[in-house]
Formats: sequence, structure tokens, C-alpha cells
Amino acid sequence: MLKPGDKVAVLDEDLEGKVISVDGGEVEIRTTEGFVLTFPEKDLIKTDGDFPDVGIEDLSEVIKQKESFKKKKSSRIKPKERNLPPMEVDLHIHKLVPKSGGMNNFEILTLQVETAKRQLEFAMKKRIQKVVFIHGVGEGVLRAELETLFNRYENLKYYDADYQKYGLGATEVYIFQNY
Repeated sequence: MLKPGDKVAVLDEDLEGKVISVDGGEVEIRTTEGFVLTFPEKDLIKTDGDFPDVGIEDLSEVIKQKESFKKKKSSRIKPKERNLPPMEVDLHIHKLVPKSGGMNNFEILTLQVETAKRQLEFAMKKRIQKVVFIHGVGEGVLRAELETLFNRYENLKYYDADYQKYGLGATEVYIFQNY
């Protein structure tokens, strides 16, 4: 249907361009910005300059496809599940490596911060709302580094974790979920 030189627009994206090549169902286009991108032919429509060349029957087919992908219904969280214990990440060095004897303080701190960052991003990806980072009391160096890390993210807040359970050596992070 499409051939090199045809002007096309991409459905569901604000992209237009010219067809460079057609290979089976895949169409390679050069966008008006000069990028070369590949799309399935079904995601492209031929245009004559300003307006796409769409028939009423094509439009109804597109609408039917869009309506078949309805948002899934949000699941209701039961009261019991609202207060589930948060994910815990113990950053004490003896919990992270079998032997820390050959490591200097900088290496230990770097490993702890990298572990915290990896676990935080895991929690965000898995949509876990609460994470408790157990860092211990010490001189407060790890705690300060964790606060610096947490301040890099806009979608979370952090505060001292439950004193009765963790004492002063833990920080709880609440991750805001964007639904």
C-alpha cells in the first residue's frame, strides 16, 4: 500500500515523514526532524500534505481497536493489606558481603549507597510503596548519603522509621504511585 516517497503520519504520535523503504509489514520513514524510524505499516497513514487520507470506514476501525484496549479496573486494596509491613533493606555491611576486611570506608559506603539505590528503583518498578532502609546509628555518614540519594527523586518522601521497631538507625521511604 505504501511506497518510497509517500508522505505519512504516525497514528498515536505527533510524527510525520516520508517513506524511505518498505520491507514486508515494516516501513522505514525519515521524520520531518530528520530521524530515521521504523514502524509497522498498520501504524502509518498516507497523507497528502496537511490532512491525513482517512476514510470513514478506516476511522471506525481505528476507534474499534482503541476501545478494545480499555484500562483495566483498579483493584481495591483490602484494609488488611493497607498496613502490610514495608520492604526492608538492611545496609549493614556484614549483611551485604561475606567479608569486609579488605574494604576501606569509601568502598563500604559506596557499596551501601549503590545497594540502596538499586533496591529503591526495584521498589519503584514493582510499585512497592514503603521501603525501610536500616542504616544503623554510627556517625551518620550513611544516613546523610541516603538523604542525598532520596532528594534526587521527586516522587518520594522519607522520614525516621518506627522508633519502637527500628530505633534511631532506620529511614522509611514512601513512594508516591502515579496511577
